Amino acid sequence: MDCLRSIVRVSSLAVAASLLIACGRVQAKLGNYGSVPDFSLTDQNGAPFSSATALAGVNWIADFIYTTCPGPCPRMSSQMHQVQTALADVDGVRLVSFTVDPAHDTPPVLADYARRYSAKPGIWFFLTGPQETLQHLSRDAFMLGDVNASLEHSTRFVLVDRQSRIRGYYLTSEPDAITRLIADTKALDRLKSN
Repeated sequence: MDCLRSIVRVSSLAVAASLLIACGRVQAKLGNYGSVPDFSLTDQNGAPFSSATALAGVNWIADFIYTTCPGPCPRMSSQMHQVQTALADVDGVRLVSFTVDPAHDTPPVLADYARRYSAKPGIWFFLTGPQETLQHLSRDAFMLGDVNASLEHSTRFVLVDRQSRIRGYYLTSEPDAITRLIADTKALDRLKSN
């Protein structure tokens, strides 16, 4: 019986050690590219959106799009829908799509766009606001470049953790980008104290 208890103890310690090593690998694998400051914008329902409350304590994924985009935005929004579906069982993950065309992308326009991509209310937000705020977020916070009248924008998704730290960038034109993003988000979720 003492031998059996020793085996159980050693097995339990081995499992615990494996989990700690796996968590360490996730931490090492995901980068830390700076922090996203608190921001206030307007969501697709015309409601004020404060990151300090809406994104507090959750992992989230961001992208920059515009609703009349003839290029990559429809693909990106379809991919974000894929992410939404794949992460439906992960508690607390949010998706945030910022417009790069606030003059056109008013809340009603964004609400229609959100419906087109079956965005789940309270999970996937479409945000608009002052051009200078969107510019600051894209260029200075997310480090994705300028948001200006040219409507050119990054096609990367950005993974942000519970402490508003940028943990990864995913170029949406890469074949494995969405698979990696989903896996990294799930791994980050398992690290509840990330």
